[in-house]
Amino acid sequence: MNLQEVAGSGGRRGLQHFYINEEQSIYLLSQRDARKLKQWLALCEEQLRLLGYEAIEIIGKGAYGFVFAGRERGDRTGERQYVFKFARITLPRHVQDRLEEEAYMLSQVALPHIPAYLEFQRVRGQSILMMERARGINLQELILKRGRVEPRLVLKIATQLADILRSLREQARRRDRPPIIHGDIKPSNVVFDEQREEVALIDWGAAVFAQQDANRQFAGSVGLVALSSDLQQTNAKLGDIYFIGEEQLRGGLSSPRFDEQGVAGTLYALASGQSSRFGSAVITPTSLGLPVEFARTLANLLSPDPALRDRAGDYFLDNMRYMKRIVIPGGGTGPREEPPLVPVWQAPRARDIDSVVYSSRKSFLRQEMPEKLVADVDPTELDRYYKNYLEGMGDTEKAFVIAVSHLGHYPVVGGLAIHWSERGMHIDSNLNLYDAELYPAFTSAVNNVVHLGRAISKTGVFKSCMFDARNTLHIERAARDEPFRVTPGMHIPYEVSELPPEGTGSKLHSYFEDGDDPDEMLELPRPILDQLAVLNTISHTGCIIFESLEFDLKIHNYLQLLDPAEESRFRASLDAILEQLHLISDLGVSGFMKLLDTDTKFFPFLARQPDCFATTGRNGR
Repeated sequence: MNLQEVAGSGGRRGLQHFYINEEQSIYLLSQRDARKLKQWLALCEEQLRLLGYEAIEIIGKGAYGFVFAGRERGDRTGERQYVFKFARITLPRHVQDRLEEEAYMLSQVALPHIPAYLEFQRVRGQSILMMERARGINLQELILKRGRVEPRLVLKIATQLADILRSLREQARRRDRPPIIHGDIKPSNVVFDEQREEVALIDWGAAVFAQQDANRQFAGSVGLVALSSDLQQTNAKLGDIYFIGEEQLRGGLSSPRFDEQGVAGTLYALASGQSSRFGSAVITPTSLGLPVEFARTLANLLSPDPALRDRAGDYFLDNMRYMKRIVIPGGGTGPREEPPLVPVWQAPRARDIDSVVYSSRKSFLRQEMPEKLVADVDPTELDRYYKNYLEGMGDTEKAFVIAVSHLGHYPVVGGLAIHWSERGMHIDSNLNLYDAELYPAFTSAVNNVVHLGRAISKTGVFKSCMFDARNTLHIERAARDEPFRVTPGMHIPYEVSELPPEGTGSKLHSYFEDGDDPDEMLELPRPILDQLAVLNTISHTGCIIFESLEFDLKIHNYLQLLDPAEESRFRASLDAILEQLHLISDLGVSGFMKLLDTDTKFFPFLARQPDCFATTGRNGR
């Protein structure tokens, strides 16, 4: 068996999952796909061992490949650690070749704060890029640990990122070549050493030579530019739409301004505890307790006005060396211990949970469907970056949906039901967190959902379920025309609670209270709907979601029975659902949620959070 045989798979499926493919838990894969993935990863690790490396671990995965770390055999000090990036064998050859392009671009960058390129090779048709490993965690992980990162540290990270951008331009001037732009600066591509408080910029897969300099003039020597690009069409790769700027998203000619926008989005995410740049008009940079000069610079970097963005970019690079001297009394820890705006229950003991978020009733958040933003984008990039559920939404709506999805990065189960009326926003919730250490950061994430929701003035309903992927049931079939049938002994899991959480009321939000969801494609057969109606009469909370694919039916679930006297009827109804799965013939998703009517929270509309600046001084150095 070789890598090609293990990684091989059928054609692309037209059905889009409600979670992002490259981020999904292995527990969401079919047994067949999970087995192939494990075999392929094992072969990659074995290949690295044969090349003389040990202590191998997988540290990342994406649409284009997988990333491993290891050290040379016999090096017990661990001083030098390496990263190995493998291209996915299943991708077309021209896409796999991008790993070699990345290797070349990284080899052209020899600067501080950038892990060095070491080697590129092909082993039995498999492309492998080897580079130094940056120490620490990435900034996305830092956000998940801390929530809003303290202003002092935001400034320190901003200074280092400004140094990187300046160094890239200075290197280009010395070599009389166009500047290299990274093209995909975002929190997960910046590694942070928590002890030294130093950053490193990684993942140069979207890097290109700039077509224009920062002044919109053709970059580098005329000859080089003429040979390297068609000046009527961008050479830029898409980058992550959660963080790239408007010019890069809309296919503008590549320039160093692209990376200024990536840095701006990254710093905003750090300061606000979010996973995107889209919320900056609501949770503004000037509302985050940052020093006023830095906050306004960041706000201008995120402005819709291109001229103001450019001036802010120049000011950021010229003056960050001075702004870093700002002293924030008390360390500038910011609002990290903010109370939750809706209840958050802490489970009595921690538990490993692979949380997944399923949101429904999103269509009312959409505006008119936009024209295609980027021409001739590779389908792989679209799969990876252009999240379909964001298409047609305004920035605030995008930020809200992303903020809800961000909750799924925590060990949490439960759900949210949000109703917007003419008066404001009503929220019913059941959020159960299974790691007390993450409570402050999770609270900050929940409050971001509330702040962004308050800025949405439409009338409608949005619901979101959070479940543990480890409890997902998989029922497989060999052919599209065969029925789904459960294996003997299969049951839908549930918990039993003697008493509902303290302070809850007696009413529960119904599975069916808002009617059919226009966003869901799967039409369930009547016998299953009848059993769901029975469940609806029994006191419980949670969700059950049916995801029907060509060869795999998934039943995602989180159920907590609140009336132990009804357990036999509850279990019988769940078992009856499994017995009727053979009647499902459609493809798509259909979800149902039941929430306690704990204490409905009401929030009036608020389009923008009020300004809040840090009290500051300067250290004089």
